[in-house]
Amino acid sequence: MAKSHENVKAFGWAARGTSGVLSPFKFSRRVIGEKDVQFKVSYCGICHADLHQFKNEWSNSIYPMVPGHEVVGVVTEIGSKVEKFKIGDKVGVGCLVGSCQKCEDCDNDLENYCPYQILTYSDVYSDGTTTYGGYSDIMVTDEHYVVHWPENLPMEAAPLLCAGITTYSPLKYFGLDKPGMHIGVVGLGGLGHMVVKFAKAFGTKVTVISTSLSKKDEAIEHLGANSFLISCDPVQMQGATGSLDGIIDTVSAIHPLLPLINLLKTHGKLVMLGAPEKLLELPVIPCFWVRRKLVVGSQIGGIKETQEMVDFAAKHNITPDVEVVPMDYVNTTLERLLKSDVKYRFVLDIDNTLNKS
Repeated sequence: MAKSHENVKAFGWAARGTSGVLSPFKFSRRVIGEKDVQFKVSYCGICHADLHQFKNEWSNSIYPMVPGHEVVGVVTEIGSKVEKFKIGDKVGVGCLVGSCQKCEDCDNDLENYCPYQILTYSDVYSDGTTTYGGYSDIMVTDEHYVVHWPENLPMEAAPLLCAGITTYSPLKYFGLDKPGMHIGVVGLGGLGHMVVKFAKAFGTKVTVISTSLSKKDEAIEHLGANSFLISCDPVQMQGATGSLDGIIDTVSAIHPLLPLINLLKTHGKLVMLGAPEKLLELPVIPCFWVRRKLVVGSQIGGIKETQEMVDFAAKHNITPDVEVVPMDYVNTTLERLLKSDVKYRFVLDIDNTLNKS
């Protein structure tokens, strides 16, 4: 049970402004409330969204900023009315630490679409205090937004809490998880490689679609994709016309949608996960009129579905491909991430750096 009525002293690494450079930062977590779980952070994934937030590219950044929304650790204290967790449990926290819990979306376990959602960092709690993320030694979070971390799932698989749920949720919701289906994956990065792993676990046939031929061997030999298409090769793309039940598009760069739409069968679905800087052109006639095709979007997932996802990952031995790095390497890591110099996600080893420094 919680032992103190004082704020929890914490230590992490923070961005102080738009330079994107992080440095050590001492701060306080809130007093542990009745429904709060306090946990020592073991690992925290580095998401590409962190780069956008550091530099205020989405115009909503709050400084000083302690990033991190793929956080896994071990419970150290719990509030008096916590029901789901006990001290010593392995737990995870993803992109959300709050929502209204009253709206229709929240009632349907879709806290990720709640208009009053509270993000894990660079956001504001209802009491006006700033949220700080997992690039830190300790977290305090309402138990509703905490998931049980399966015992047989490596804790350094923390990117499942963003990259994992972001790809698992649309595959499930849009019915692209049926054995025998043929699923396309656009882009083979942090999100794309997770689409391949989940889709294969669901029993589907997978085609990776990329501008880079150099990724073919990686896609097929390492990740187990069934086939590979060069998206800028019109002959290859024409040969695959009407062959896919669905496509998960993970690319955030500007790119044409019509060639992808042409790959879909009638009633096929193109699911957009990327966030390009400029609006993409949507060809309405080929999409909606000629063959009744769908272009849809998806964003992370609710807490219940996130728990379902990590349990599924544990059952099927699905983990992201990660490079584990110490906390004091973080700024170099961010420079490498800008250059896409990672296969496929960086994970900060908090336990062996911040917690033992």
